[in-house]
Amino acid sequence: MELHQLRYVIEVGRLGSFTAAASALHVSQPGVSAQVAKLERELGVTLFDRSSRTPRLTPEGQAMMPTMQAVLAGIDELELVSNELVGLVRGNVRIGTIIGCTIPGFLDGFAEFRTDHPGVSATLVEDDSDTLLAGLLAGDLDVVLLAHSEPLPSTITSVTFVDEAISVGVPEDHPWCGSGALDVHELADVEVITLAVGTGIRAALDQMSDAAERDLRPAVEAHSPDTVLELAARGAGVAVLSESMIDPPLVAVPLRHAMHAALSVAVRPGPGPAAHALFNVLRRNLTAAS
Repeated sequence: MELHQLRYVIEVGRLGSFTAAASALHVSQPGVSAQVAKLERELGVTLFDRSSRTPRLTPEGQAMMPTMQAVLAGIDELELVSNELVGLVRGNVRIGTIIGCTIPGFLDGFAEFRTDHPGVSATLVEDDSDTLLAGLLAGDLDVVLLAHSEPLPSTITSVTFVDEAISVGVPEDHPWCGSGALDVHELADVEVITLAVGTGIRAALDQMSDAAERDLRPAVEAHSPDTVLELAARGAGVAVLSESMIDPPLVAVPLRHAMHAALSVAVRPGPGPAAHALFNVLRRNLTAAS
């Protein structure tokens, strides 16, 4: 008994024709007829009544059909599991992350994945979040860690592990320290240092600026939160970041009606086994560390 014989029987039973089954299977009609007859001899039963122009399943054929279908379904499932295991042994994954990412949960998760799946090659790229999202939607990236201020598209699977309002970071001796929440238009009178276009924090600041109808173009744009903090600590301006990013010697001052900036890990639609595994390990580590 061979698997292709079972496929021939199922197709003839489904289409009611040896010729139609042969066409659907891209084999010759005599070949289908010969293999079905060979299987009947091996089983010792007649599967099709050939007394009319349209072959019909005999009672024996009807009784055996569910088992034949189950056998082929099991083979298909076995191939799927095998492909997934091979993908985790010899697969490839393309991951994108925000520039200068030093988030412990991301670093721990990526290292864990590399240790657990040493045969999977990984391509890591850094870019701004808008570019990362575009790459994910286009299928150029498999998994991304990105910042955003708007909800991510519903076509991708994502987990948000940070969601905070943006704040202003100033030195302890700054007049704004202890003054309460600021209005966004007050930022127009100072030098603003924040992250570059394409980040969630910058998008949140721009949205607040548009809502207030004020042009709050930053004096300095940086790709690293550490750069923003160091410049603000040295008196080059005030930092605009999320509250958790603002560390001593700077003090976080809230903004009234502040927009939120989020950090999320996302995986493209229909990910392969390697991408799916990487997404899960990053999600677990990032969530645990947040």
